Amino acid sequence: MNKRGVKYLDFEVDKLTKSIENVATGDSFVTEISAFKQSDTKFTTKSSGWLFDWKKELALSDREVYKLTIQNNPGILQGVVSFTLENDHVYMPLIESAPFNRGKNKVYLGVPGNLVAFGCRLSYQKGFGGFLSFHAKTKLIPHYHKTLGALPFSGQLMIIGPLQSEKLVSHYFKS
Repeated sequence: MNKRGVKYLDFEVDKLTKSIENVATGDSFVTEISAFKQSDTKFTTKSSGWLFDWKKELALSDREVYKLTIQNNPGILQGVVSFTLENDHVYMPLIESAPFNRGKNKVYLGVPGNLVAFGCRLSYQKGFGGFLSFHAKTKLIPHYHKTLGALPFSGQLMIIGPLQSEKLVSHYFKS
């Protein structure tokens, strides 16, 4: 894994939902995860409240970038995530909820859990047995252990193994 530019992630897993859930109403919405494209970068600018430069992330040759949207509403991105395929697992360099899905006034719950579960599913699809890793900010290591079942592996590197991966995948995806 390339150590240059390692970002220590600080996403909040607010709730493991079946898809995503409206905070105000409790209504659940079916989601889709699809490839993030160059045309999507206009929706993820710093001026519109996004924290990461997804255009730059998309330009990296070793990245696969995906977006989470509500079914039949592909124009509004709920979150974005990137992955790299390592020799024996999937690594998650970046993950971000849309600005309106962060903080006390967020619109939807479940965005980060949905994106992480997708990474676990991708790991199975690529033949890595569900192994997913990411670097966590130190203060959030207990949070990721409690919410995702992620285990500290080396320093701030965390691993989600097959047992927890299967739980996340089956929670969010039907097949």
